Amino acid sequence: MGQCVTKCKNPSSTLGSKNGDRDPSSKSHSRRGAGHREDQVPPCGKPGGDILVNGTKKAEAATEACQLPTSSGDAGRESQSNAEESSLQRLEELFRRYKDEREDAILEEGMERFCNDLCVDPTEFRVLLLAWKFQAATMCKFTRKEFFDGCKAIRADSIDGNCARFPSLLTEAKQEDKFTDLYRFTFQFGLDSEEGQRSLHREIAIALWKLVFTQNNPPVLDQWLNFLTENPSGIKGISRDTWNMFLNFTQVIGPDLSNYSEDEAWPSLFDTFVEWEMERRKREGEGR
Repeated sequence: MGQCVTKCKNPSSTLGSKNGDRDPSSKSHSRRGAGHREDQVPPCGKPGGDILVNGTKKAEAATEACQLPTSSGDAGRESQSNAEESSLQRLEELFRRYKDEREDAILEEGMERFCNDLCVDPTEFRVLLLAWKFQAATMCKFTRKEFFDGCKAIRADSIDGNCARFPSLLTEAKQEDKFTDLYRFTFQFGLDSEEGQRSLHREIAIALWKLVFTQNNPPVLDQWLNFLTENPSGIKGISRDTWNMFLNFTQVIGPDLSNYSEDEAWPSLFDTFVEWEMERRKREGEGR
């Protein structure tokens, strides 16, 4: 995705879930009177006996009456199987449209064409949501398994089908637990797994923070990103712990930062940020 929720050489364009059956049968007996035997009542409530019914013994007629027609469930399962097979065929065709000529995966060029056909900007939030649902291990790439499993997860086997899922994905990402999952996924997604990275480059982290908070921009985000851009601490990367804790920071610490305490178990970078931001606000106030 050079431009798609991806890592690229230009950081500014980077992005980057029966009812129990009970036995209905019951025993039924009839007694004709003293000295008479009890007639056994065969299944379906038909009495026994050898009286002919249209040339057929009554017992045989009862047996025929008990024979159930072929279950409609068999036809339903067959229809479902055919539908699943057709869907897999459509997914195969869709995957082949974008896959690399040499590798059985969708790579950067294919990603750009995929985004173009979806009518989405490769650097926008909706592409990140797709990558999240596909559980993509790295930017610029969808493996065959990621693509197939992801499309099945959102129940889409076409370009139109994927586009139709965007509204529900945007709504889902607003749920607190879902957003937390998306937020943590984004850190892993930004790493270069082939290089064995364990922290995000500062520029990549800034771009991904902007992206993941598209729908829910916390008041302190802009100040945090300004701090990282000016980089008074000279940091080069953002660790997983710092990334994860920043979400907690936005949820617990107020916009004025007055309830922040260095005595709590925050990453040391947060101490530096709060000190830097309070000094900046002080200077700004004096200037006015």
